[in-house]
Amino acid sequence: MNLIETLEAELGKDVPPIVHVGDTVEVHYLIREGEKERVQLFTGTIISISGSGIRTTICVRRIVQGEGVERIFPLHNPRVEKIKIMRRGDVRRAKLYYLRDRVGKKTRVKELLGERARRNKERDAKIVIALEAAAADRKAARAAKEPAPESEEPAGDE
Repeated sequence: MNLIETLEAELGKDVPPIVHVGDTVEVHYLIREGEKERVQLFTGTIISISGSGIRTTICVRRIVQGEGVERIFPLHNPRVEKIKIMRRGDVRRAKLYYLRDRVGKKTRVKELLGERARRNKERDAKIVIALEAAAADRKAARAAKEPAPESEEPAGDE
């Protein structure tokens, strides 16, 4: 493993959320306002996924008061508390930038239903199981690397 892969294994989330372009998601993002922290929700459609590994980002688009709003979220950012999938989208493109030019009901993405939805769900479940196993292996390897904490003997008679 090279240095970048080692850092990615240490810093990344153990099991990142499995999302696809076209999915409608609710992103729970931790924001800081002065001294206080709170969770802000951003609900929208994923129009692109970029990067790989720890650098993966998603671009989520929604319409607010007639204006399109897009936010880019790094998947492995500790401020992204969770990503809840509201519905799966049925799209044939890797980037849905064409939605920027559409207005009203034309911006809707068809929902993925039926046999394809079931197959995708099974595939995603297998991926999650593999990721959890890999995370457990990494955790065990880290625990084996770290030396056992030495117990300090109380200062007695010297």
